[in-house]
Amino acid sequence: MIDLHTHSAASDGSLAPAALVALALERGLSALALTDHDSLAGLDEAEAAASGTALRFLRGIEIEIAFEPGEFHLLGLGLSREVGELGGAVARLAQARAARNARIVERMRSEGVDATMEELELLAGGGAIGRPHIAGLLVKKRAVRTKQEAFDRYIGKGRPWYEPKGTLELAEALRLVKAAGGRAIVAHPLSLFVSWGRLESLMDEWVELGVDGIEAYHPTAKISHCRRLDRLARERGLRVTAGSDFHGELRPERRLGRTAGNLVIGDEYLEGLGLPG
Repeated sequence: MIDLHTHSAASDGSLAPAALVALALERGLSALALTDHDSLAGLDEAEAAASGTALRFLRGIEIEIAFEPGEFHLLGLGLSREVGELGGAVARLAQARAARNARIVERMRSEGVDATMEELELLAGGGAIGRPHIAGLLVKKRAVRTKQEAFDRYIGKGRPWYEPKGTLELAEALRLVKAAGGRAIVAHPLSLFVSWGRLESLMDEWVELGVDGIEAYHPTAKISHCRRLDRLARERGLRVTAGSDFHGELRPERRLGRTAGNLVIGDEYLEGLGLPG
């Protein structure tokens, strides 16, 4: 059992990177990729925790890509320690994220929610602040009953307090990930919210651009859809991966080492990446 898509407190997960590694070992995983949102901050800690254990650790990232109408995330898997220009791009995205969070808090305050950036920072526990933390603050302030309601009413895409994230163009993100030694994988393609016909056209474009593969198996997708994605990818020579998109307590329904339909993520998906070592 492995996992190629996880998050730590360095982005919007609840566990510190070392604690995530400890959980992976406890659950019997043989390989783990840490893929925090637009962040490389947790990789050294997680790699150090995995060193000398039976767990193979993959340095990774999940990058926000400019796209409409849905959300486009690109996984970089198997990054080297020398990330080069990717590090600078991530720093710029962090600055954009901080400005975005401040704008959302200002919107909340203008609508009568007594919230501050200091409260958000406490909720994030020193990690990067994301919308799940903002949703948690809205629950704490009793503006909503659940985090999902916060997204549905206020901070989800198209909602009144939504602010777009800083993004990269796909071609630029591909260049940076490959220069850092990684495989470029389109995460949960169904989050693009396009028709199957449009998705097939996009996959053809991705092949031309140099995308390495797609994450066909994700816990938010139906198994039948995952298998269709798997088939479409393999028809085009794209690699296929699977992940849990684990976030810990923030999304307890996502289990480490398991994906759509609670299926165990087998090591064949790691072998399919063709990474050195």
